[in-house]
Amino acid sequence: MAKLNAKDFIASLNEMSLLEIKELVDAMKEEYGIDPTAVAVAAAPAAGAAAEEATEVTVNLVSAGGQKIPVIKAIRDITGLGLKEAKDIADNGGAVKEKISKDEANDIKAQLEELGATVEIA
Repeated sequence: MAKLNAKDFIASLNEMSLLEIKELVDAMKEEYGIDPTAVAVAAAPAAGAAAEEATEVTVNLVSAGGQKIPVIKAIRDITGLGLKEAKDIADNGGAVKEKISKDEANDIKAQLEELGATVEIA
């Protein structure tokens, strides 16, 4: 059997009916133990995310660092949370602020990192 390149394989798929493609997918599952539909579904959001930049982001505290008390105070100022809730975030990490603009997220990140905290923007 001749080896197909990607272009020829795609051209072959274009000529198949949906039933034939389903049979091909089932055969791939059986032969190789993989589900090509799962790969296609997982790849689609990644491609879309690269093309479209997020407009709302979340600031996550990874670690409060060595100066936990100033970080707790900053979290309280940023979020308006009570002492216990801010301390829980400082102790365990988690979302400081969600669904905010990238500019606001970068400002919060800079403010917390200045105090020694480790912060991620997602």
